[in-house]
Amino acid sequence: MGLLSQGSPLSWEETRRHAEHVRKHGILQFLHIYRALRDRHKDVLKWGDEVEYMLVKFDHENKKVRLLLCGEEVLQTLQDKGEKVNPNHPTLWRPEYGSYMIEGTPGQPYGGTMSEFNTVQDNMRKRRQEAASVLKENEAVCTVTSFPRLGCPGFTLPECKPTPVEGGASKSLFFPDEAINKHPRFSTLTRNIRHRRGEKVVINVPIFKDKNTPSPFIETFPNDDGEAAKAAKPDYIYMDAMGFGMGNCCLQVTFQACSISEARYLYDQLATICPIVMALSAASPFYRGYVSDIDCRWGVISASVDDRTREERGLEPLKNNHYRISKSRYDSIDSYLSECGEKYNDIDLTIDKDIYEHLIKEGIDHLLAQHIAHLFIRDPLTLFEEKIHLDDANESDHFENIQSTNWQTMRFKPPPPNSDIGWRVEFRPMEVQLTDFENSAYVVFVVLLTRVILSYKLDFLIPLSKEGVFPGLIPVLNSYLENMEVDVDTRCTILNYLKLIKKRASGELMTVARWMREFIAKHPDYKQDSVITDEMNYSLIWKCNQIAQGQAECPELLGVGFNKKQSGNKTGSL
Repeated sequence: MGLLSQGSPLSWEETRRHAEHVRKHGILQFLHIYRALRDRHKDVLKWGDEVEYMLVKFDHENKKVRLLLCGEEVLQTLQDKGEKVNPNHPTLWRPEYGSYMIEGTPGQPYGGTMSEFNTVQDNMRKRRQEAASVLKENEAVCTVTSFPRLGCPGFTLPECKPTPVEGGASKSLFFPDEAINKHPRFSTLTRNIRHRRGEKVVINVPIFKDKNTPSPFIETFPNDDGEAAKAAKPDYIYMDAMGFGMGNCCLQVTFQACSISEARYLYDQLATICPIVMALSAASPFYRGYVSDIDCRWGVISASVDDRTREERGLEPLKNNHYRISKSRYDSIDSYLSECGEKYNDIDLTIDKDIYEHLIKEGIDHLLAQHIAHLFIRDPLTLFEEKIHLDDANESDHFENIQSTNWQTMRFKPPPPNSDIGWRVEFRPMEVQLTDFENSAYVVFVVLLTRVILSYKLDFLIPLSKEGVFPGLIPVLNSYLENMEVDVDTRCTILNYLKLIKKRASGELMTVARWMREFIAKHPDYKQDSVITDEMNYSLIWKCNQIAQGQAECPELLGVGFNKKQSGNKTGSL
């Protein structure tokens, strides 16, 4: 979850007073990194995945499942048992936005050999088992993108009620502040996004109109001070807090390239693949206890951190702000970075012209200069008193402050100062899947795609104003594999992963979102009214957990003959 500085967080008013200081010194920090490392070559290809997990507790007697607000304690236990006693421990654990969430990664990055594809699923399985091993009876760790009843009364354990008052972080009618991770970065982000925007965030998701869904679908909100009634739209599910987006789980992959030019090339080529893989990994059709008419979380999370003022959104004339900004700071990329992508940069790019001219004067090329100048139209959202004055030659907190809160489908990542880490890119659009097999399949698919792009010098670029069409990647990947020396076991593993991706793309196998929709539609308690009750939610999450543990087969999602062992072993936590 980006930069996790320690210290005394500043309010939005205090942060705003230092915004120009952060931008100025963030650019100086970037320039120090660029000058020192622009000619760095021959870094080996390394990569790693990030899986986000939800902690849940099943109440079998009352047929309820709730999110368990013990992420900090679980994280501490996992770190104490792992990396703190063994620097080479095979897993690493980090905090995430929700106090019911944790993030797991491999202990060390994977390397460039094909055989490492054969270890990804084992490592993911180890992570799931490690997390489950520190839980209590009837508690479980789930890889579900969106908890269907997030924001409904009593969705947390212990049960916490929202406090829609100004003194809180989110002021939400639905999402209690106790569900936010206790690290000050998260509550400060939540509060400062709201204060900068001048009102609560507004998330409206179209409701799925079933046979008995009211038409128009209109909600009333008893504790509303008038803001919700104004923001909520008929036939939409209304949400009002950062937690409805950042409280979802995702699957991400980061790659180290051999040079800055290779990183920029990969950034561009993978950008066009993002919407395709997002659609293939769709896994979040339910929000705030309702069936929605969308399958992916991206629009929800984009709206959940949209800190643009009314002026920046074009609703009022510019007076106190500098720019009209067309998107939230969580969205798709806005420009290509490589020379071959320049001709396809056909959308208007809002940039800080002073920063752009400064970068050009310092020898940064046009494409990279406009990319950085575009990121830096944003304000810092969190700032710690102890981190205002830094050594720009040896620290990068001010650069990362803005870089890490531009949450785009792809992220171009300069090396940290004074480290052996190279130029990297991060692939960010994927939704997390139910099983370790599926998550491994998507990760290996994307990593293999980077190898093919670099080996064959492929060009998938299209004008940024156009929508992508699935380009038929599986034959290209198969051709690449035929020309590589791959042991039988690894080849079999890869082909099983590609088979899953191919069948999801063709529709022969369901996406997680479609499978979830059909599960709810067939539930005996479903009234065809788009409502997901506690018992329906319990049944769904229990089934998801059984599938993930290899205790139940799901051929419509995973295929006939799917080996249950591929999903992981029983953990003994239930």
